[in-house]
Amino acid sequence: MSADSAPQRSNRTTRAAAERTRRVRRSAALTAGLAATALLVTACGSGGTSGGGGNTNFVTGTDGIATAAKGERTPAPDLSGKTIAGKTLDVADYKGKVVVLNVWGSWCNPCRAEAKYFAKVSKEYAGKGVQFVGINTRDTSTGAALAFEKDWGITYPSLYDPTGKLLLRFKKGTLNPQAIPSTLVLDRNGKIAARSLSALSEERLLKMLKPVVAEK
Repeated sequence: MSADSAPQRSNRTTRAAAERTRRVRRSAALTAGLAATALLVTACGSGGTSGGGGNTNFVTGTDGIATAAKGERTPAPDLSGKTIAGKTLDVADYKGKVVVLNVWGSWCNPCRAEAKYFAKVSKEYAGKGVQFVGINTRDTSTGAALAFEKDWGITYPSLYDPTGKLLLRFKKGTLNPQAIPSTLVLDRNGKIAARSLSALSEERLLKMLKPVVAEK
């Protein structure tokens, strides 16, 4: 065995180890990227029809709008706290009015797609015993949320719920925390009358709202 063979084997071993390290790093980076993409997709999408189990007495139509008969509705949970504007708000104070709850985030493309309809309908129904309230979620600061409202002309208040704590108060099956945007319509007794787990057009929003407003 020559004197040069040991250093050569050492160099080959070092290069092989370095290549294995690079392969492991590339694999880890790819896995992390796929995981991040999956999280983004589930965090904000076109939504669906399932709230995740539970008996909420909803009947879901072919358009994805779920409704509950007047005598079979469940009450909304306590929804109170600070708004993105820093004011105190309690949805229970609106009892006697029909309340439209819209879960949204400034980072969410479908939320932007429906925002103009919510701004328009909220103004048209302001004098008809209807109150719109947003629940802003997963925005890490209120700055982006406030800019979103300004851009789309939204004048109704939004509770600030960055970690989704308010969403978790809803009875199992009512909301899917991964389905952003989502919309609920509460009747005048604070009970959940209608639900959508996807972005709404003006037509579908009014389809949820009008029957509840017409109730006596």
